This record gives sequence, structure tokens and C-alpha cells, in this order.
Amino acid sequence: MKIDFLGSMRFAGLLRKTLGGLVVSAILLTSGCATVGHEFPTAPVSTIKIGETTQNDIYTTFGNPWRTGLDNGMKTWTYGNYYYTLFGDGSTEDLVIKFDKRGVVSSFVFNTTKRSK
Repeated sequence: MKIDFLGSMRFAGLLRKTLGGLVVSAILLTSGCATVGHEFPTAPVSTIKIGETTQNDIYTTFGNPWRTGLDNGMKTWTYGNYYYTLFGDGSTEDLVIKFDKRGVVSSFVFNTTKRSK
């Protein structure tokens, strides 16, 4: 019985290339999306009252903000959850809250691309 050493080497190389291609394809397919920010509860947004809700109330309800900053000297907290994908519809939700000097909500805006049920 004669073994074709070169033929088996070619087969092994072809098999290695095929498996490598499959692995690369799987990685590309699964990495076609990105998430930025973090989830936060959206149902309590309707309980925020301008001039009444405090910074502590917001923290207790929503947790740590994803981003903080200043807008015209007013402390601003942003809660955001952004999901982007190459292969379908992404989704975004963000809540931006501005506090006055007393630490009370002076304005807020909530935006979402999710459809209400």
C-alpha cells in the first residue's frame, strides 16, 4: 500500500484554509454590532417632575449616569443605551437631565427609537 504524502499535505492545507475562512467569517458576522452606554429603566421617566425631582431621586431611580457634563453652567446627566448593527435595525434610548444649582431637575428630554407596545 502506497501513501501519497504530498496529496495528504495538500488536503491538510486545504482543510486548514477552509476552517480558517469559516472562523474569520463567523467572527465578522458576530462582530457586526456595537453597544454603547448601558441599560436604564425607562418606565419611571414619566415620574420626573421639573422643579420637584431631586438629583438624589434621579440617582435612586436610574443609578449612575452614563455621562455627566455641564450645559450653560447646569449639571447634566445622560443615561444612554445605544445598539448599532450592520445587519438590521439598531435601537437607541437616551435620557438627558439638567439640574439647577439646588440639584433639582430644571429640564429633561427622553428619546427612543423603540416602538411603543
